[in-house]
Amino acid sequence: MTLPIYLRTPLLSSLGTALMIASLSAHAGLSQDRSNFGALPDGTTIEKFTLRNSHGMQASVITYGATLQALLVPDNKGQVADVVLGFDSVKDYQANGTVYFGATIGRFGNRLAEGRFSLDGKTFQVPQNDKSNALHGGPQGFDKRVWRAEPSNSEGRVGVKLSYTSADGEMGFPGTLRTEVTYSLGEDNDLRIDYHAVTDKPTVLNLTNHSYFNLAGAGHGDVLKQVATLHAAHYTPVTEKLIPTGELAPVAGTPMDFRQPTAIGKHIAADHPQLKFAEPKHGGFDFNWVLDSKGKLDALAAEVRDPASGRVLKLYTSEPGVQFYTSNFLDGSVHGKGGKAYAHWGAFTLETQHYPDAPNQPSFPSTRLDPGKAYTQTTVLKFSAQ
Repeated sequence: MTLPIYLRTPLLSSLGTALMIASLSAHAGLSQDRSNFGALPDGTTIEKFTLRNSHGMQASVITYGATLQALLVPDNKGQVADVVLGFDSVKDYQANGTVYFGATIGRFGNRLAEGRFSLDGKTFQVPQNDKSNALHGGPQGFDKRVWRAEPSNSEGRVGVKLSYTSADGEMGFPGTLRTEVTYSLGEDNDLRIDYHAVTDKPTVLNLTNHSYFNLAGAGHGDVLKQVATLHAAHYTPVTEKLIPTGELAPVAGTPMDFRQPTAIGKHIAADHPQLKFAEPKHGGFDFNWVLDSKGKLDALAAEVRDPASGRVLKLYTSEPGVQFYTSNFLDGSVHGKGGKAYAHWGAFTLETQHYPDAPNQPSFPSTRLDPGKAYTQTTVLKFSAQ
């Protein structure tokens, strides 16, 4: 039987001394600590919560952008490596805001055509920050906000709950929106992300996490030999502006067919117009796949494994789609944790979500949220080693 997790808070001694909250669990070594990750130019303190289990897995979350800053996972020899791209300082997160490393994305993940959408006959405008599109909620989305955080521990899990209230009209979206994102770690090497939101006016909402994964270790070359399986018979093709056409197209006979285990690099540079839209120079993946799991959290949605390290990532989600992106615009000029350069095709994302531009696509699942109803989403990242 697992006993409750208790917290104790030591005194802070001086400026620069880490704020630390140690929490202990009788459940096989689950623990948590809370430290200072630096401050914004206006003096706002950014905190870091680090979750650990007894198998060497460790997840660090910062309050800037409710961001997954680090994720340490053992390989098949027991060696631990950080498998998500990120930075060592909040200053670097601010300076490289367009890469969205590990951030919580909102209010609307992915793209909105022309930054516009309509609700009940009224048109709303989100600032355009991706040529003519609004991307990931506009230039000051949830990834640029400071979230309030507190431990959120339960039987057999250790976690942190982050909260943010988005004012009516922020980035052009209607309604005061209250959002909670909870990261929790268990002894099965599973990182779970639970989302909850409510609004006081009709609005649209599409939340996701934008972690970049390299199962060989962040900054350890490219991911072209890592093997992906996406349980999706269809995807949403896009125009040259990366806006969905509205079609749910079959992946069969295209480079988007990952129904069987396929090396990420096998077709990444194929002569296919969709790949050129995603990355005109070299090709790349940046599309929404329509998941066959249909929101069932016990159905495997995607799997990626690294033959070299043996690390395996299995994805489960309540969302209908996943954006599989191969970091097409990294080119080695961005240096992350430990000063490591992040290479072209140096990571992949698995952004669980509703479909891009859904408010403007009547045939897509709705992203509308009304007062009195709650938005909920759960995504689970389960790691193992072969």
